[in-house]
Amino acid sequence: MTIREATSADEALLHELWLEFEAEVPAPDGFGPDTWDVDWAALRASMEHGAVVVAEDETGPVGFAELAAVQAGRWHVETIYVRPAARRQGVATALLREGVERAQAAGVEHVSLGTVAANEVARTVWERLGFAPAEIVYAAPVSALASRLGRTAPAPSHATTHVQTSDRVSVERAVAEFVPRIDGAVVETLPNGWIRITDPVLDTDREAQSRLARELSERLGAFAVVLADEESAVVRFRLYDNGLMVDEYLSVPTWYGPLSKVDELALAANPTIVARVTGANPDEVRRVARTAEVPAELPPSAELLTSIATVMGLA
Repeated sequence: MTIREATSADEALLHELWLEFEAEVPAPDGFGPDTWDVDWAALRASMEHGAVVVAEDETGPVGFAELAAVQAGRWHVETIYVRPAARRQGVATALLREGVERAQAAGVEHVSLGTVAANEVARTVWERLGFAPAEIVYAAPVSALASRLGRTAPAPSHATTHVQTSDRVSVERAVAEFVPRIDGAVVETLPNGWIRITDPVLDTDREAQSRLARELSERLGAFAVVLADEESAVVRFRLYDNGLMVDEYLSVPTWYGPLSKVDELALAANPTIVARVTGANPDEVRRVARTAEVPAELPPSAELLTSIATVMGLA
């Protein structure tokens, strides 16, 4: 394998590699790709003031790297791409090494690069080579920002706690011993064999909601469910089995702030578990307990809460 300097005569080659890179690593939402004319102009500038290098083996070109001179004393790795068939052979390292050597020869003191947050493999590689985070760029859908920024103060919240038991005396005793005190709690026996607890403290204190449901579930060896309309905007439920939370749902997972994709997915309803705990039809759970990026994409929270409670048999 050889690494050579790219020239303007390589436009067709670089365009081909650039198209492959754009197809394999699409830009995040809101970061649409530039046109080739824009990127070619940038590559030409990097050829003159930074470094653009191409890797070739016996089959032909297998990758390229572009380091742009973005500031006095700093070059930035705009792109480094290796064709799939040539990966795990040290090509990316060789391209980066050549670019760094050219930067060093030009008196450059720092080299920076960026990668999308979801590309954990690339982040691991760069950190192993000695790169460390220097700046974090956040992005959010305008609709979500507008929705959140339009709120001046949280709207009212409402919550109910349900436990599957006929032992009302034990429930009342547990409620009476609960801290913080919920002396105004209303304990009701529902026709379907569940007991419902409501109290103003539980409407706004999510930690208290969870702790009461967990304690009731553990003490009685029963299923417990918390249903909540939070800030008159989003719906949450938590399901407990013998004191352990087995599922949690939030209709707008990112309502309280950005989350990783894994954490977002964790806040989607699990129809199988909901069915096991409440006897709900799993297909109905899938249909009703949906998630969205903003509340406007779902029914009003009070309506959504009623629909979910109905599917669970807790309305």
